[in-house]
Amino acid sequence: MPTLPLTLVVITYNEAKNIARCLDSVPFAAEKLVIDSGSTDDTVAVAQAHGARVVQQAWLGFGAQRNFATTQCSNEWILALDADEYLSPALAGELAQRLPELMASDICAAYLRRATIYMGAPMRWYLPAMGEKMARLFHRDRARWADVRVHESLRFDGPSVTLKAPFNHENNPSLPQKQIKVLRYAELKCRDWLEKDKPARMWQTPFVFLLAFIKDYVFRLAFMDGWRGFIIAQTAASYAAYKRMRYYEMRRNPASLESAADALVRHGIDR
Repeated sequence: MPTLPLTLVVITYNEAKNIARCLDSVPFAAEKLVIDSGSTDDTVAVAQAHGARVVQQAWLGFGAQRNFATTQCSNEWILALDADEYLSPALAGELAQRLPELMASDICAAYLRRATIYMGAPMRWYLPAMGEKMARLFHRDRARWADVRVHESLRFDGPSVTLKAPFNHENNPSLPQKQIKVLRYAELKCRDWLEKDKPARMWQTPFVFLLAFIKDYVFRLAFMDGWRGFIIAQTAASYAAYKRMRYYEMRRNPASLESAADALVRHGIDR
């Protein structure tokens, strides 16, 4: 497959088990760039063996790390994937066919559809796992990542397109790994809230849990995926509630910020 003036960029930390599959799924990228934040496993060696240029950058937060990555790309057009994501053969073919036309246009970005593999198998009904639209292909001068600690998204003001075929996401190989990620993401989100001086409304927490569960389990059709759907809806609702409990603690006991940060780093959850 001929290469195109596109940079595939992946931000990594201890992703030796995933990075090769991610990089190899984009054979048409003229440049493969990995921004690593101090991995202690074989991530760097594996990435280099699979054709990537590796740049070391201490962790800045999700939005800032992605924006830094953009500055390191050699091409104007960028495809951003996480290490546990990879293109399906159908999407790789669609991109290889459509990219020349897209690159010559004035669009800012393209939305890709993400399909989720959960507990070892694809989700079949749960709507966010069946084709969640995510802006991941973009022109470096026409779009920018939101500068937030977590849950970053691509921001742009202009035309876009949506591609049909999905890319795949191996979502947390086990529930313990999911819970570790929940702890980290909740901590980061709460720090953002603290900087913005968001009020702590603990009274909302039971209702947030219930509504989040109903939204995912019923309206987003998680119940159609059996017990896996129940687990994914319960996990999402627990995350929504835990964020509010942790934020209440931050406001009530500011000393918990430092003690929690030390514990998360000590156990390898944050850095």
